[in-house]
Amino acid sequence: MTLPCVEKHINSSIYQSLSLAVAVGLSSALLLGLNTITSPVIAQRVNEDKLAAIERVMPSSQYQNALLATEHPFVVNDQQYTVYNALDQQGQASGYVVQVSAKGYAGPINLIVGVDASLTILGVRVLSHSETPGLGDKIEIAKNPWVLSFNQKSLSNTSSKAWAVKKDGGEFDQFTGATITPRAVVNAVHQALSDLAVKQGVKA
Repeated sequence: MTLPCVEKHINSSIYQSLSLAVAVGLSSALLLGLNTITSPVIAQRVNEDKLAAIERVMPSSQYQNALLATEHPFVVNDQQYTVYNALDQQGQASGYVVQVSAKGYAGPINLIVGVDASLTILGVRVLSHSETPGLGDKIEIAKNPWVLSFNQKSLSNTSSKAWAVKKDGGEFDQFTGATITPRAVVNAVHQALSDLAVKQGVKA
């Protein structure tokens, strides 16, 4: 049996507010504790994913530095890039890894491009996209080897006109029923090379 004075106290707005405040405080403390524990693990997983993506376009034998520590953004004509600098044992540039986004048919196509010091392409891979399955998704290496056609291409051995799909007079194949997707990727890779050459002062 609850005494009237106790029941009145329990039903009071002050008591309810204090109870809510204590509950919120305990929940916040618990979330903060979990975040403190899991944040380093999540950060490690993110770095592992980045390194795995980089390894596809920049072999570890190509550099001797902590590549992720060199991450920096740069912008050219509203086009945003993320760049990683690869360095040799003497600390000289041995290559670059560039992340760039292209405007595909169904949305952004996120790409990663690896080049050596002369800006010759070592590899290109698609990180994510929303292109049509069976058509535009052939930009994925798991679906089609098309993306390998960028290997060893550079601004010096491939003319500006050749940096296009064959339908537009260039050297790169297009996909039947999905020309927009490969065109977007070719244009983005070419533009990334051009902007990187200007930024790094590399003669094409």
